[in-house]
Amino acid sequence: MEQPEAVSRFADTENGGNILQPGVFSRFANPDTEVRYIEASRALRLPFVRLYCVIFMAVALAYSVINPMFAKPGDGAQLAVLVGATLAVSGAYIASTWWEYYYRHQFIDFAALLALSVICGQINAILADQLIAMGQASPAIFTINRLILTAFAAVVLAGSPRMFIGWLALDILGWFALLMPSYEHSSAFTYALLSYMSGAVVMLSINLAVGRTSRAAFALAEGFDLERQRNEELVFNMLPRAAVQRIREGCVVADSYSDVSVVFIDLVGFSALARRVSPGHLVELLNAFFKMADQCAERHQVEKVKTVGDCYLAIAGGNVSTRNCADAAIAFATDVISRVEELREKSGVSTVGLRAGIHSGPVVGGVIGETRMAYDYWGDTVNVAARLEALAPINGLAISEATWLRTRERTIFEEPQETSLKGVGDTLVYRAEIAEREKTQDKPQDGAIKAA
Repeated sequence: MEQPEAVSRFADTENGGNILQPGVFSRFANPDTEVRYIEASRALRLPFVRLYCVIFMAVALAYSVINPMFAKPGDGAQLAVLVGATLAVSGAYIASTWWEYYYRHQFIDFAALLALSVICGQINAILADQLIAMGQASPAIFTINRLILTAFAAVVLAGSPRMFIGWLALDILGWFALLMPSYEHSSAFTYALLSYMSGAVVMLSINLAVGRTSRAAFALAEGFDLERQRNEELVFNMLPRAAVQRIREGCVVADSYSDVSVVFIDLVGFSALARRVSPGHLVELLNAFFKMADQCAERHQVEKVKTVGDCYLAIAGGNVSTRNCADAAIAFATDVISRVEELREKSGVSTVGLRAGIHSGPVVGGVIGETRMAYDYWGDTVNVAARLEALAPINGLAISEATWLRTRERTIFEEPQETSLKGVGDTLVYRAEIAEREKTQDKPQDGAIKAA
């Protein structure tokens, strides 16, 4: 059975959930972290549990072969029943470890170990009576045998010291109930008691030590995993997931896209604005603009490529799939521009304006270089979109004929004008102004487009 996955394992870690409470019986401060620790530690100890049960069953079989040689007929029958019970409990214990919810129920270990303790105590008591009657043994020998099971319980129940103490208390009561009536006030019983109690204290120390160190290791591992997740999130903010995987495999990242829509959105009059406001205020304005564009890009399933100065470059239909790249690009640009009044309020600059250019066609995408890598797009489609952005009206957009033919909302644009673009030639350009979103709107919507 596979180890269960940790659900929301980082959420409570960030809130201090992996901090151990002080004290001997320390636990994690967050209950969810405590549950994950118990399940993870039990999963790691699972092979040991199964191996021990197999060994225990082998020893029980060995007793079933040896007992008839030395036991009395009546005792032999009792021993056979007890050995059979040992095999049954051990087998059921092993079978329970394949149960889907075994990791969540530590009481399974507690009950199985307690049952084995009772059965083994009965076996030891019968054998002790026989050997002592023959003058060949001391009960201290069987006390040592009982401590072998206690050692196993100390490891299996590590991380739950209260449960182990409860099990140990019941085991001690069983030990007293079996041996004290026969060996009261005898030196053999005194030595057996000394051996058992000293061994029990050692096993309790082992239980606490294993639990404490395993908790510390678990907290350290979760801390490493949290840092790894944060690093991956930073990488995925710069590169597509598929590109990251290929880079890890040592492959060259180069892709060709036959049909995408490239969007350039620019702050109008940014150079003049830079001379009027302080650098800090200018950074706040850019940060508000880019953050707003990021939100719109995520909403319309448009891929942010990069920011260049005051310009925001995005792609519809590249690494992020969409049904119609032209519709997605127009909806994205419209949404951003329609929120210009919100940008003015956040920045405190009333003259802020936006304009966007969109062109559709083939591009090449990929990652170049070995330092400060970024996934970028190249091709004439990108260049034309940049040219169109300069032709858009303030708080409006300009699209090419290629984009206009791909979109389903053609009627919202004005009549095209043939314009000569540098390095491109004569091109039909469709323009539209964007109506600002009304302040009374509570939910983000696509901005309304009106014909110029």
